[in-house]
Amino acid sequence: METFTEAKALVENPHYAHDWRVALAALDLAAVDEPIVDIISAFATLPHGFTLQCCWGHFVRAPDQDPRTLDVVPVGYVGPVRYRIAYLALSVENSGRGRALLESLRALTAIDPHYVQFGSPDWFLRSWTNSYALQVEPDRFKTRDEAMIAGAEALHVQETRDAFFTELRKLVTRQQRARA
Repeated sequence: METFTEAKALVENPHYAHDWRVALAALDLAAVDEPIVDIISAFATLPHGFTLQCCWGHFVRAPDQDPRTLDVVPVGYVGPVRYRIAYLALSVENSGRGRALLESLRALTAIDPHYVQFGSPDWFLRSWTNSYALQVEPDRFKTRDEAMIAGAEALHVQETRDAFFTELRKLVTRQQRARA
């Protein structure tokens, strides 16, 4: 599946409030990867952005391993890894708070510009106006939802993913405080 396209400009969405309610009603936290449930729950409190999909990112080292494994890549591992991308997709309201959120999300690419991308995946835009996604993926594979990488690079991706979600957690906490 193609995952990355350049970010599109925000447009007016007269149906945003309805879309927000529909998305929140459909939110199933039991389907969210456990390490990021708190982030998705926090986003659900924001009226100017809502999540569409997410993934913690999975490092599959064996053919029979669960593709949704939460196992980490062991230090020193040198074999191949099938990496299934970490990402957060959301729809943002075209408002002052929404624009501020969007710029804060875009800034997260500074964690590692060769491994963190910000864009507007077409397959979300077909259903949700003002859709954006942040993903953690080696730049050369940024248009794919998984990639085969070597163990050393997998360790780097894992560290980047962890830093990404740490910063995303801080970002959504700041957004909640600003709203209070």
